[in-house]
Amino acid sequence: MKGYVSAVAAAAFAAAALAPTSAAMQCPGSSAFVHASCEVTGSVAANCTSFADEIKARVDGQYGTWHDPHNNGTYTIDKFSDSSIALHRTTGNGKYTDKMVFTLTPGSSSECKFEACSESQVTSVSDFSTNYCNMRMLYCGKADGCKPVVVDVGSAKEDKIKPSIGAGKDPSACLKV
Repeated sequence: MKGYVSAVAAAAFAAAALAPTSAAMQCPGSSAFVHASCEVTGSVAANCTSFADEIKARVDGQYGTWHDPHNNGTYTIDKFSDSSIALHRTTGNGKYTDKMVFTLTPGSSSECKFEACSESQVTSVSDFSTNYCNMRMLYCGKADGCKPVVVDVGSAKEDKIKPSIGAGKDPSACLKV
């Protein structure tokens, strides 16, 4: 019995460590028991309406006015408002899909605070910064090497980046086609 309890406790601890979520952070969820993920809390130098419009413009402008510089994936908006955006991204080779949620909260008149979460939809641990890049490519500005479509939100201030164990958070990995 003692060994069984230890095994169950270890499995529960591992599951919690591999798929972190905080109480306030809205994440899309995944059917994969063990999966890579990343959470980012930060702000951009734009109001939330402009920021939401820029995210939408990047997604709508794919393969014309904008492309995903992280391995040329394809984003799709699932739900959209000025305060919450749910999306998914399929990898450039079409094999994998990640889901993400952005929650936007007005800061000062020229600032939008955001919480963003991306989760792999298949069993994975090491993601080579993909979940982080899924989100970063939608909020980075010209100063970060990105190409804005309607408004340059500047270099986002990332207050907290929390990848799951094995997942990465390397900004330089995001600009690789």
